[in-house]
Parts: sequence; C-alpha cells; structure tokens
Amino acid sequence: MNAKEMISLANGMDLPLIGLGTFKARGESVKLAVRTALQQGIRHIDTASIYKNEEDIAAALKEQGVSRQDVFITSKVSPYEQGTGQATRACQQILQRLQTDYVDLMLVHWPGVARTDAASPHNAEMRWQTWQVLEQLQQQGKARAIGVSNYSASHLQELLTRAAVKPAVNQARALLVLFELHPRRQEVALRQACAAAGVAVVAYASLGCGDLLQQPVVRQVAARTGKTEAQGCAVIPKSVHPQYIQQYSPQQLLSWQLADADVAALNALEDGHKYCWDASNIL
Repeated sequence: MNAKEMISLANGMDLPLIGLGTFKARGESVKLAVRTALQQGIRHIDTASIYKNEEDIAAALKEQGVSRQDVFITSKVSPYEQGTGQATRACQQILQRLQTDYVDLMLVHWPGVARTDAASPHNAEMRWQTWQVLEQLQQQGKARAIGVSNYSASHLQELLTRAAVKPAVNQARALLVLFELHPRRQEVALRQACAAAGVAVVAYASLGCGDLLQQPVVRQVAARTGKTEAQGCAVIPKSVHPQYIQQYSPQQLLSWQLADADVAALNALEDGHKYCWDASNIL
C-alpha cells in the first residue's frame, strides 16, 4: 500500500485508511468477507472480543496466505472484560483466538462496565484499570498501538490526564480513538479535541448503518460523482457481501474527491443523530 492509503502514527507505524468492519459477521460469512477484502487490497481487519468471530478471521487470513506483517488487525476488550484481571485474560485470549503474537491495535471497546449503572464511579475505575493493562500489553510488544472506542470528549480528556502512553508527535507510541462518525453526526468538537492532542481517529457506522444510502442528498451526490452511495470517506465499512466490499477497496475510495459543493451538501445533513450506542451518560 502506498502512503496515500495510510495514516502515519507517532510510533512510526502506518494505519490503513480503509478497513473491513466485522460486527455481527460470523462463520462462513465473515470468512468470505475477509477473503474478499484481502483480494481487493484492504489490509485492515477490525474485530472485537464481543464479536465472537476472531477464530473465523484467523482461519480466513491463514487460508489466504497473507503474511502477518502485511495485515493490520484491530481488536477490542469488551465491557464484560473490564478491570485488571479480566482485561489481562481477555487480551491473552484475543491473541490466542487470532493465532497471533500481537495485534496492531488493541482498544478499550466501551467506557462503561457491563451491567453497571451509567452513573456509577465503578465505570471510571474499571476503564482506567483496563487502559493500564493495554499499556502493559504494548510494552510487552503484544500490541503495536492502543486506543479507545466510543469514548466521549470528557472520557478522552480524563484518559489524557492520566495515561502514561500519551499521543504526542515526539513520543514512540500512539493513541487512537474509534467512534461513530458520519454526515448526520460529524462530531466536530470531538475531532478537534483529538487533533489538538495528536490522537488518530477511526470512524465506524460511517454509512449510518445503511440509512444514509437512502438519503436524497447522498444519492444526488453519488449520481454527480458517478459513484455508488456507499463510496465516500468511510474507514471501516462493514459488509459480508462481496459486491459491496469491492466498492470499499482503497483504489475505489481513494482515487477521487468530492467537489466543495458536494461536501457542503453532505455537511448540511448534520443533526446530531446517533445510530449506535451512546456513551455520553457514562460517568
């Protein structure tokens, strides 16, 4: 992959701009999705402990014969695995299921603890313990980069004030944040906070869980550009259908750009709508 298909991180590693999301994909369907993605030049596979598909993904990677260093693998510690002991075991099990000695990126999947009241201070303590486990994992060489998923601006600020691994240009480590991001929820303030801290952003649900494909503005822009509605600035779009995954290849997505008028039209869709989970009320 060339430099235009990557984000350069502070530790010298490169994050592919385009990846494959695998939420709710299991068995033969996720294996087919991974095989198709690799054939299309996609080299970032996003999974998670709670997706229960890591073994299937490992099998698909082995079947394709792709060298470990040529694929970027992200996984996540689930809300059911928060805290020092559970997170440590979870990371070990993730590596075992993926049949690898390391992941390229390990994330805290959610700022709260499963089955815990959102207002409980237990959430903050458990996510901090989990983060410390990820820091140790990185020090051990078992995660090349670490980060968080679904954190609000306040959660991120809390982390930045305490974390030993801070996202600075002159440091040998990198922090990444993954959150819902699309034209209807552009998270301008959060993205600005990430940029100011040197934190890389990975977007999920960038197609609005499919809903945006039916938006008249999106369809009009697609018609003007000669692209399908699903092609745009998506980072880890999820599909198990080969005909759609082919549209997500770096060659398809990164070989063109929108006109200013089309960008303005899509920006005008902003209404704060959230298709997925909202962590803003978690203490």
